[in-house]
Amino acid sequence: MTGTDKDRDWDKEMAEVDRLLKKLPEADPTLGRGSGSAPTVKRPVVGPGALGTHAPALSSAGALLTTWAKVALGVLVGIGVAPGIWPYSHGCGLRLIFYLLGITTVIAAGLWASVASWRRRLAFAHVISQALIVWGILLATREVLPRIGTAKATVLWLCPDVQPH
Repeated sequence: MTGTDKDRDWDKEMAEVDRLLKKLPEADPTLGRGSGSAPTVKRPVVGPGALGTHAPALSSAGALLTTWAKVALGVLVGIGVAPGIWPYSHGCGLRLIFYLLGITTVIAAGLWASVASWRRRLAFAHVISQALIVWGILLATREVLPRIGTAKATVLWLCPDVQPH
């Protein structure tokens, strides 16, 4: 250390810093120095979810209800796109595209419910959500794999009566 560092009056300099900080527009009015040499700052208590969000927090019952609603929505869509339940043929063309969009919706709903159930620590809902994701992947595999699985794919993406341009 040099001789100038020893000669500095740190308390005086810290008091000047505190005085300048108090002039800031959103300064903490409780800013000040404690009995020790280090400055003490009292900070407001921040509750969970208060950082960066302005939406009101859901009550625990409301949060559980919305999580289970997401899981139920995913299950209903998963049942709706089951091969024996889907009301339309989906062998080729535009109907195949809409069916694949339905399968994508099952996977997305499973992911959505999975994140919500993980955050709420709902184990059973999370298992159902994971099952929805697997169900959607299995349905997608059932439709896509025969079309791309081999060099001589026998199942077509477009219907035979539709001529590609």
